[in-house]
Amino acid sequence: MIRRKPNRSKVPAPKKPSRSKIVQKLDTIFSLYIRTKHAKNGVCTCCTCGRKFEIKKIQAGHFQSRKHYSTRWDELNVHPQCPKCNVFSQGEQYEYSKFLDRTYGEGTADSMVEKAREIVKFSTHELNEMIEHYQKELKRLSK
Repeated sequence: MIRRKPNRSKVPAPKKPSRSKIVQKLDTIFSLYIRTKHAKNGVCTCCTCGRKFEIKKIQAGHFQSRKHYSTRWDELNVHPQCPKCNVFSQGEQYEYSKFLDRTYGEGTADSMVEKAREIVKFSTHELNEMIEHYQKELKRLSK
């Protein structure tokens, strides 16, 4: 005799977003926040070459690479940067360091380099908290 399992129509539980999807969402929100924060009348100035671009046409350039989670979402490490400087000129790190020291004080670039060497792993909860924080900040800046 063959036993059949009863037909139970279960509604699958909603899947939690993967960690990579959460990081991707945070990157997107943080990038928009950085560009909005530094914009004047919807226009941003590239931190390394000084050219002006609309918010949608400029990028959030990182002084220290995004691979370093300790500085990936650090507001001192990320500023509006044009695609030419950010992508095609590998971030213009020397010019970026001069910009940081000129804007925030001598030694800022060196402290970012040191901070990038720290090993950090954010929990999923912490990443979600950062998403909420930057969403609130974006709403505040949009008023």
